[in-house]
Amino acid sequence: MVTAVPTAAPVEPAPTAAPAVPWRRIPVFLTAVVCLVAGLWGGLLLLGLPVPAVTGATASEHGPLMALGFLGTVISLERAVALGRPWGFLAPACAGLGGVAVLLGLAMPGRLLLTTASILLVVVYVVVHRVQPALHLRVMALGAVCWYVAGVLWLGGWPVPRLVPWLAGFLVLTILGERLELARVGLLRPRSGRVLAAVTGAFVVGVLLATAQGAEGPAWLPGGAGVRLAGLALLALAAWGAVHDVARRTVRVPGVTRFMAVCLLAGYAWLAVAGTVWVVAGDLGASVAVYDAALHAVFLGFVMSMIFGHAPVIVPAVLRVRLPFHRSFYAHLALLHGGLVVRLLGGDALGSPAAWRVGGVATEVAVLAFLAASAVAARSARRRARRAAGVVA
Repeated sequence: MVTAVPTAAPVEPAPTAAPAVPWRRIPVFLTAVVCLVAGLWGGLLLLGLPVPAVTGATASEHGPLMALGFLGTVISLERAVALGRPWGFLAPACAGLGGVAVLLGLAMPGRLLLTTASILLVVVYVVVHRVQPALHLRVMALGAVCWYVAGVLWLGGWPVPRLVPWLAGFLVLTILGERLELARVGLLRPRSGRVLAAVTGAFVVGVLLATAQGAEGPAWLPGGAGVRLAGLALLALAAWGAVHDVARRTVRVPGVTRFMAVCLLAGYAWLAVAGTVWVVAGDLGASVAVYDAALHAVFLGFVMSMIFGHAPVIVPAVLRVRLPFHRSFYAHLALLHGGLVVRLLGGDALGSPAAWRVGGVATEVAVLAFLAASAVAARSARRRARRAAGVVA
């Protein structure tokens, strides 16, 4: 037995070995990475760069590969880990396999698998909500329903541009639900919760109206009413998140806390930009520039910025791998937002093809830099943990 000496310095806890990697999750995660890389490659093709087309779907299915193949798989995997039941992993497995199938040109099987994944994800939310009812679960479940509607319309032959409002709803509502859960802002005053519920409902109504108008629906609807209502809801959601998110206070705390807060606040700013474009344009397909700005302000400015900010929390939870923060993380964050400003302002607003391409390439490099930096940081942390455990042993 070891006896403590009162005059000695406090003994620090002994380092523990690195947690075992959940290898069964790795194949599912790799399908998400494949979809991400393929989606980024397709983005280069859409930018008009002279790169070879790996498959015919890399460019035409760029959006679904990114939104559903990559993000759908990662979000479903995170929810399956939180659920803790084996059947929950069917959702990310279907999403990952569906994305790969779409990439390989198996359009209908891929779409069916992706739509099945959305149904399974809704079931996951319902099961968790029955155990512990919470506002953030209802918001995220509504996001999963948006994914399901997009999948059904896609199976029905609707073109991808017509699915954009539903895909945006899936990601925006899911991320806002994540903020309610991770940032502990679920303990809101009842009035704040009712405001969020009302704004979320207004967004869904707007997307429904936009879908009805696009399908030659009710002629009594004013032109662009659905998209404009959804845009106003996006503006309100951005304001609600910026006001209630703890990032407003944690941005003063140095280190990873400040980095996460900067990512989140920048994401809310881009969501407001997207809402403004939707309100002003009314029709997301009015021009190539409008479509490009309306699309990427949400999916790059808001969604990717939020992913950068959530990675230090999500990666350890899903893969049991520490992701220590380094100041160099600000480089790919700045490149993402700087490239997006160049693309939307110089390219879409001012009509410069060079600015549009330069900004587009910059955002893709930022995403790849984020992946590389995260992999290096996680690997270094794991090596240090193993060495420390070896010294203790």
